Amino acid sequence: MQIDEQLLSRLEKLSMLKISEDKREEIIQELSEFLNFADNLKELDTASVDAKFAMDDSPTITREDIPSCDPAVNEAILEHAPKSQDHFFIVPKIIE
Repeated sequence: MQIDEQLLSRLEKLSMLKISEDKREEIIQELSEFLNFADNLKELDTASVDAKFAMDDSPTITREDIPSCDPAVNEAILEHAPKSQDHFFIVPKIIE
């Protein structure tokens, strides 16, 4: 696929971005380089690579999920809040 001015305009519209005129040619070149790189990946012979190549047979290490609450952590966090009351942050009302 070749990136041209028409495709860049379409991408610009879909992404809701405005690309300045002085940057258009540079962006076309960079996008073309990305696509050429992706095309190079298509040429790799992966027929002999096992589908689970990057996967390990060992299970994921998990930990027991035990809830805990350290009041000192809560107090330390609220010390840095501009306003707090009864272990809660006080924020401005945004819905009337």
